[in-house]
Amino acid sequence: MNTSFTLRPYQQEAVDATLKHFRTSDESAVIVLPTGAGKSLVIAELARLARRKILVVTHVKELVEQNHAKYQSYGVEGGIFSAGLNRKDSHHQVTFASVQSVAANLDQFHDEYSLMIIDECHRVSGEEDSQYQRIIQQLRQQNTGLKVLGLTATPYRLGMGWIYRYHYRGFVRSEEDKPFVHCIYELPLNYMIHRGYLTKPELVDAAVAQYDFSALTQNRFGDYAEKEVNALLGKHQRVTRAIIEQVMELAQTRQAVMIFAATVEHAKEITGYLPQEQTALITGATEQRERDVLIQRFKQRQLKYLVNVSVLTTGFDAPHVDFIAILRPTQSVSLYQQIVGRGLRLDEGKQECLVIDYAGNAVNLYHPEVGEKKPNPDSEPVQVFCPSCGFANIYWGKTDGEGQVIEHYGRRCQGLLGVGEEDEPVQPFEQCDYRFRFKECPHCGAENDIAARNCHQCKKAIIDPDDQLRDALKLKDAMVIRCAGMTLSVNDNKLKITYHGEDGEELRESFDFSKPAQRTVFNRLFGRRLAQSRAPQTFSQLAQVLEVQTLLLAPDFVIARKQKYYWQVQERIFDYQGSYRKANEA
Repeated sequence: MNTSFTLRPYQQEAVDATLKHFRTSDESAVIVLPTGAGKSLVIAELARLARRKILVVTHVKELVEQNHAKYQSYGVEGGIFSAGLNRKDSHHQVTFASVQSVAANLDQFHDEYSLMIIDECHRVSGEEDSQYQRIIQQLRQQNTGLKVLGLTATPYRLGMGWIYRYHYRGFVRSEEDKPFVHCIYELPLNYMIHRGYLTKPELVDAAVAQYDFSALTQNRFGDYAEKEVNALLGKHQRVTRAIIEQVMELAQTRQAVMIFAATVEHAKEITGYLPQEQTALITGATEQRERDVLIQRFKQRQLKYLVNVSVLTTGFDAPHVDFIAILRPTQSVSLYQQIVGRGLRLDEGKQECLVIDYAGNAVNLYHPEVGEKKPNPDSEPVQVFCPSCGFANIYWGKTDGEGQVIEHYGRRCQGLLGVGEEDEPVQPFEQCDYRFRFKECPHCGAENDIAARNCHQCKKAIIDPDDQLRDALKLKDAMVIRCAGMTLSVNDNKLKITYHGEDGEELRESFDFSKPAQRTVFNRLFGRRLAQSRAPQTFSQLAQVLEVQTLLLAPDFVIARKQKYYWQVQERIFDYQGSYRKANEA
């Protein structure tokens, strides 16, 4: 058999990982390879090795055509099912298709397929009636053991976070259902660049004024209303002109420039500042034939500047691009990486790709900050070791001037238990149950997620903190304080805690350490949460408590009931998540 391509070592590893996974499991899987790593070759090799029917699906005709061409380079024939390519052939053993065309013609896919491969699989949503899910459901009617494999450079979606649950290195990305179950192979961008498989991105701060999109509101997908963006840009035409003047100056030593605009109106303004004979503008409204001609002229170096709006982020391959100018805002790490990836392919004589972000998108290209939503603007990724299993978790958090973690927002350890010698989790998968933030069940004492309504152990209802606060606020003989901190003092063998409300109120309680029962209560409340649960401790002596009192976690709310001569603390609410404002919050 004729093979025009030899797989790179990492491509062969990805193929091997796929074969190994699907030999023992029918659960869906993801391979993560950076843009330019040659996913189409991995797809072609998997298709070549197949003995039964395979469907390879993606969202744009360019990728359908590209994946099909790589497969046929092995000297075998494959079918194409894509309205955009004017072909609807599903009779071959391997069919390369657009998701839109298959979803519109499900009745033509009644054969038994063994594997469905989804290229650019970060586009798969969790919605059951999506085009991808309807195709999967159709194929599973013919074969309940259908294998589903996704490939992407960016395994996350804004608003969803990670698109899979378990990582083969032994950690959990999510406790919730995701479109895919396992990530079975991943290669970081750094690896590709350091080994010369991709061009190094030269990330440069804009030397002229940037746009400030921070005042605009975004939807859950990280997008902004076009009307609002146009209104803002309309007030900054001088900024746009200055930016394009700098782009043209820097482009004198560059081969090809891709400019990503915010809106169609913005793109037209940008194009007006560029030399007409060297510039093309492509938007979603550009007629397909015209788009193909413009792209071909750009690839043949007849054009130097390619301005586009929300297109050409995937399925576009022009290796000579060595300058990326980003003039559009986005909170989507996935989109940002896809944009930069357009300039990272290798080309003769190309040393690096200049990347300038004029929109102030604070995205770390090498270590994307994804998953849980950023709690506040000054949060950063921090490493937190689990006291139970030792796993090194990465959470949002804050550090001091010396880089020490002073706060983090992690809830449950992400470690997978039962990891074998080869870093391969042993089924069944079991996530470490250690919780850094937790809500204790009043019935059985089990620790639950802070948002849990029912105990995961005894299944009984857990009192909602909002209900606790609401009920207490209705009572005349109850006091509720928003706790801004607490201080400790010692009298004989008693530890006295004073809770300070944000308006100067105070509530007090004491724990007699000579009595085992009171020590137990203190340790359950405060010892377990020492250093935000990173260093839980069981205290037996008061001196031990005083040594680490700065690491004790204060509750967010304290509820007390009026007695004859004093207020008696009855409830302390930690790690509060609800509708009431906490101390010192706006």
